[in-house]
Amino acid sequence: MRNKRFCNILILIVISILRCYSQDSISTLIPTNTISINQGIEVDTLVTPIEHNDSIITVEEPKKDNIFKKFFNQLFKGNKDKTHERPIDLSFVVFPFYSQEASVGLGGVVTALYRLDRTDSIIQPSDLQFFANVTLKGEYKISIGGNNHFNRKSRIHYYAQFYNKPLDFWGISYDACKVNEKSVYTRRLFNIEADYVYNITDNLHIGPSLNMGYTYLSRIGNESYLDGQATSYWLTGIGASLVYDTRDFIPNPKRGLYVALQELIYPKFLGTADKNVFKTTLTIDYFQPLWQGGVLAFDLYGMYTGKDTPWPLRAEMGAGGSRMRGFYAGRYIDNNQVNAQMELRQRIIKRVGLVAWVGYGGVFPSFEQLTWDHLMLNYGAGVRFELKHNVNLRVDFGFGRDAFAVVFNMGEAF
Repeated sequence: MRNKRFCNILILIVISILRCYSQDSISTLIPTNTISINQGIEVDTLVTPIEHNDSIITVEEPKKDNIFKKFFNQLFKGNKDKTHERPIDLSFVVFPFYSQEASVGLGGVVTALYRLDRTDSIIQPSDLQFFANVTLKGEYKISIGGNNHFNRKSRIHYYAQFYNKPLDFWGISYDACKVNEKSVYTRRLFNIEADYVYNITDNLHIGPSLNMGYTYLSRIGNESYLDGQATSYWLTGIGASLVYDTRDFIPNPKRGLYVALQELIYPKFLGTADKNVFKTTLTIDYFQPLWQGGVLAFDLYGMYTGKDTPWPLRAEMGAGGSRMRGFYAGRYIDNNQVNAQMELRQRIIKRVGLVAWVGYGGVFPSFEQLTWDHLMLNYGAGVRFELKHNVNLRVDFGFGRDAFAVVFNMGEAF
């Protein structure tokens, strides 16, 4: 039944976007006759002329705000928690942006908070983000992701993306990336990730994990940089996650500890790789409030895939804008990755905040071959704007070894 309500929530989000109602949910369009659909999701009916005693009584509808007024209302007044009042608390923003990889472009973000049970004041709200962009360099991307809390016992984290990216390319190993001249390729990717976890004790969760993806190079300047690997791969990973989580709110924690160990196997028969591939990921995050509006956040991340991993599964420095921000995505690639970062987050005034971080990490072929040369310094600062209650639109300016990048994204880096 909760799965059905989850589907209804997604449908209402689509309807809300199409009708351009970012501040007023479907249930508050016009406070008149109400019909109930599927356990408390309310949709209001419009007032129509009423015939009475051979005459017509006309009831005037309230004047609707135009789309620009609605946009600015949700932009400057949309950070209050209204998930107990509405089926969906929705906001959107369109903005120009720049990134080192993509050049100048136009991006749009839709973010939503909702509760499957609006009477439950203990469980944190579910969240959803939709992102789309197009750039002058020829990049286009669509992604959707979020965390859906079915109840206090279970939740699912999901992320899906499709993109076409013209990128610079140096190779698929750290040693190659260090010495090769810059080449180019155009990378197309479709990827789905999902992690369902069930609470087995107070804060300990366990559940299945899935990763499916197709990666294709539509153009490559120097195919020898692939070291004999294919230009396209279909890969399916199945496995499990063990999670300890005390965070107060997943997209923007103010306090808590998060430890996640994930093990995936990509069987040969479920893809186009020439062997079975194993991937182990460990994430440790800690969040400590310091003073009013100040939070110290710490992130430790490691990924291990073993030898001769297909290049789409290899670790990439700077990819995703979460770790080693400042490095060009794919500037350094290899089988494994380890990095740590510490970030100070400070709310400055109302919905505006600043962050500063320092990190250290890198990619490497194997633990036996790991040296100090593989590890690099990363640091930077950023601006935060609270677009939705506790959900930030972020702009980060990152620096690294001969590297600088601007990162636009939704939610905190970790």
